[in-house]
Amino acid sequence: MSTNLFSRNGVAYLAPMAGVSDKVFRGICVKMGCALTYTEMISAKGLYYKSGLTHKLLEISPIEEPAAVQIFGSEPEIIAYAIKNICEDLSTQLAIIDINMGCPAPKIVKNGDGSALMKDVPLAAKIIEAAVKASSVPVTVKFRKGWDENSVNALQFAQMAQESGAAAVAVHGRTRDQFYSGKADWDIIAEVKSKINIPVIGNGDIFDAYTAKNMLEYTKCDAVMVGRGAQGNPFIFREINALLSAEQVELPDVKERIDTALFHAKELCECMGEKYAIVYMRKHIAWYTKGIEGAAKLRALINTANSLSELNKILSTLI
Repeated sequence: MSTNLFSRNGVAYLAPMAGVSDKVFRGICVKMGCALTYTEMISAKGLYYKSGLTHKLLEISPIEEPAAVQIFGSEPEIIAYAIKNICEDLSTQLAIIDINMGCPAPKIVKNGDGSALMKDVPLAAKIIEAAVKASSVPVTVKFRKGWDENSVNALQFAQMAQESGAAAVAVHGRTRDQFYSGKADWDIIAEVKSKINIPVIGNGDIFDAYTAKNMLEYTKCDAVMVGRGAQGNPFIFREINALLSAEQVELPDVKERIDTALFHAKELCECMGEKYAIVYMRKHIAWYTKGIEGAAKLRALINTANSLSELNKILSTLI
C-alpha cells in the first residue's frame, strides 16, 4: 500500500465538503496529520464564466500545499478549460485535480453533473480524457457505488476511469439514491480495488481511527477519505495515524476541542470578515461541542452570537 500517493505521507485524506471544508479547517486537519486536503467542490462552469465567488474557492493555504482541487461539470471542453487555468494559476500549490462524479445533490444532478454522470459512462469517459489532456498534474475521479441499487456500476465506472487516464479513483460505498443514509458498502470498494491497477481511495462510514483501519484492512484500498467523521473532529487524523503506527491513540479533551474551535473562528474572521465568519461557524461550533456537558444549553446563545469576543466568552464557560 502506498503511503504517499499525491502529497505528504499518510493514508487519511479529508473529503471535499461544500460549506464545510474551508481553507482554515483544512489547515487544522493538516496540523492533525491529514495527508491530503481537497477544496470544496468547484464549478468548472463558474470558472469558465470567471465567477469571483467560484474563484475564491481555489484559495489554498501554505500549510496544506500541495492540495487537491475538486471540480464538477459535464461539458468536456469547459472542464478542460477550467483545469488548464487551475494548473496555470496554482502551479506548485496543486497536488491533483479531482473530478466529482458522485455528488448526489438535486441541484447538481439536475444539470447532468455529479452522480448523474454515472448514468452516462461514455460522456464521463470524454470528460476524464479531456481533463487528463489539459492537466499538468494527476487527475483523479470520485464517484459512488452507482445511481441506485438497480444500476450498481462502480466497477465498470472505475475501469473506464482507468482506461481514460485517471491516476486514481475514490469510491463512496453508497448509491446516489442513498445520499448519506444507510450503511456504506465496503464490498464494492474491495471489488474495485481487486480489479483495477490504479490506486483506490475508500470513502464511507469512517468516523474514528478504528473504522479507518478496518476499511484499509477489509478493502485493501490505498487510502481512506474522511468526510462527516471529520466535522468538528479534525483530531481524527491524528488518531488514525497513531493507530496505524501502533501508537497510543490520543483523544482530545474538552479544552483542546474548544481551543481548536476558537482558533478556527478567529482565523476565519481574518479571511471572511467577522460578521460572516461567526454565522458560518455556527454549524462547526455545534460539531466541535457535540457531547460536551452543558453545550446543548448554550446552543441558543451560540446561534445568536455576533462577534468573536462574544463567542469566546460563551465557549470559555465549557472549559
